[in-house]
Amino acid sequence: MQGLYEPLTQYFRKNKGFLNYDKFYNFVKKHTQISEDGFTIAQLLQASGYPIEEKFDGYCYKPMHTNYKEQEYAVIDIETNGSKPGRSQVIEIGGVKVKNGKIIDRLETFVSCAYLPQNIIDLTGITLLDLVDAPSRKEALLMLKEFLGDAVFVAHNVAFDYTFLTASFKRFGLGTIGNPRLCTIDLAKRTIKSPKYGLAGLCETLNLNLGTHHRAYSDALASMKIMQESFKHLPNYVKTTDDLILFSTSSNKEQKKKSKKEKKAKKE
Repeated sequence: MQGLYEPLTQYFRKNKGFLNYDKFYNFVKKHTQISEDGFTIAQLLQASGYPIEEKFDGYCYKPMHTNYKEQEYAVIDIETNGSKPGRSQVIEIGGVKVKNGKIIDRLETFVSCAYLPQNIIDLTGITLLDLVDAPSRKEALLMLKEFLGDAVFVAHNVAFDYTFLTASFKRFGLGTIGNPRLCTIDLAKRTIKSPKYGLAGLCETLNLNLGTHHRAYSDALASMKIMQESFKHLPNYVKTTDDLILFSTSSNKEQKKKSKKEKKAKKE
C-alpha cells in the first residue's frame, strides 16, 4: 500500500483532484498487488490516513479542494531511544492538531520502554522511571493513528518522524501512514530568513519560547508556531493544501514561474 500513495497523488493532480470510479479502480489495481476490489482498496487508503472521499461518481483528493487555512494539520514530534527504527523505538509522542489557526486537539504520551542509553537520558531528561507505567508501543501507536485521522502530517524534519513511525506501524501490524506530509524546515526555508533552520535556531530567530527542547510535546508546539509564522509569508498562488505542500518543496525557478503566472492571470 505504501508504494501507492505518491503515484496516486500524482494521478489525482493530473486529473484536477478527481477520478471517476473506473479511472480510480483501474489505477489502484495496476499499482498495487492487493487482490481486493477497488472499493475495498479505497477504504484501506482512507484507513491509512490517505485523504480521499467519495463524491459524485468517483473519488476526490481532499487537499486539492481544501483551503490551506481550513485544513487540519497534525503537528507531530517523537523522542526515540536511537536513530534506527529497526533497532530502536519511540519513547515519547507529542502532537497538536490545528485548524483555522486554532489548536483543536492535543496528544502527549510516554511509551513503555525497557532500555534507555545514557546519551538519550542526557538529551531528553527522560528516565526509565518515566516509562514504567506508560502505554505499550502498540497502544501509543494506536493513539497516534486515531489522532492523525486524515490530517496533514507535519514535523520539523518530517522525513525522520514519518519514516520512523511508518516502520513502527508496520512492525505492529497497523499498516502504513498514508497522510500527506509537510516539513516545517522546507517550509521555513522558503518563507523565513534565518541563519539556522533547526528547531532551536528558528525559535531564536522568531523569538519563540521553545520550552523544553527535545521533549515531544514542546517541540511539536514549537513546530506548529513555525508553521503558522510561515503561513504569513506564503505567495498569493498558494490557496489549497496541495498548493502548500507543493510550494514547500519547490525550487526558486518554480516559485517565480507560478508567481508570474498568477500576476498575468490577475491582469487578464
